Amino acid sequence: MRITITAIKADVGSIGGHLTPSKALLERISEAVNEGGKGLVIDHFIGHTGDDIAILLTHDRGSGDEQIHRLAWDAFRAGTDTAKEQGLYGAGQDLLRDAFSGNVRGMGPAVAELTFDERPTEPFLMFTADKTEPGAYNLPLYLAFTDPMYNAGLILSPTVGQGFTFTVMDVEYVEGDRVIELSTPEEIYDLAALLRDNGRFVVESIRSRATGEQAVSSCTTRLRNIAGKYVGKDDPIMLVRTQKSFPATGEVLAPFQLGHLVAGFMRGSHVGPLMPVKAGTGVSFFDGPPIVSCLAFSLREGKLTEPCDVFDHPYWDWVRSNVARKASDIRAQGFSGAAMLPYADLEYGGITERMGRLEDRFTIR
Repeated sequence: MRITITAIKADVGSIGGHLTPSKALLERISEAVNEGGKGLVIDHFIGHTGDDIAILLTHDRGSGDEQIHRLAWDAFRAGTDTAKEQGLYGAGQDLLRDAFSGNVRGMGPAVAELTFDERPTEPFLMFTADKTEPGAYNLPLYLAFTDPMYNAGLILSPTVGQGFTFTVMDVEYVEGDRVIELSTPEEIYDLAALLRDNGRFVVESIRSRATGEQAVSSCTTRLRNIAGKYVGKDDPIMLVRTQKSFPATGEVLAPFQLGHLVAGFMRGSHVGPLMPVKAGTGVSFFDGPPIVSCLAFSLREGKLTEPCDVFDHPYWDWVRSNVARKASDIRAQGFSGAAMLPYADLEYGGITERMGRLEDRFTIR
């Protein structure tokens, strides 16, 4: 059976600042999906990470379907109305257009979609992150799909060992989707040269070289391409199929124990370690730290099992403690050097205006 999994995520309002959505907001979005999805979707799931709400839909209409995207858009619009009624902060902030135009790509919400012929057993993961950027997934994907230190299947499985094809997008390019395909293992050094720059080059998709099937879909559109100026991080969402010709679930998860440093944190303008958290976790310390949750599902004829929260395990408590120490260490550095992003990536324009005023006061001796 040919199935499409569509995951769309947006921040349309939260309690007490950029912390967590209200129960009423989540309920309104759920009602809108239940009502609008009748006869359209096979199954759905709604959850949140930080202040971002994720809508997961299964259907047989293919990627980029207008009615599926409209369903999510209308649900987020309905949620925005509830957010305004409750006085939630940032009501509708990720809905950057006034009217739906056929597809939510380029309209603010983050989107990941996979279309495939369903296997007899079809496990997949949905990653949702907050207070960070799409490039936050670059390093975990590189390690999970190219490095036998993390992916034992590269040396133990004859199909996984044939490698993968990465499609990488240059998200700084605004005239269109500027992409490149690189095959591993032959081009892993070229891939590393690109993926070191999380702010510019972002993994869009990964395919098995053994079967040609797609394993990964990750959101890539950066918000400056939508609004004409940089207005924020995308708080990325990603879908990953696992097992058989793809890395095992545990191999995909393993790199997240690193708590690697990414852009985000307070005002989206700092650097901090990515913390794997339980589903439904809000943000707190310094509007952070950058967080990622992951739910595992199995799929049969488009019907979802209940989710398994893969970061809700004692091992990840230990990881969270280590990541918290890293977060405290870099926050102790405040605004200095690597603790804050370069000027071009700062979400708030006040410092640019301040530097402009100071520029006129410089003299040349």
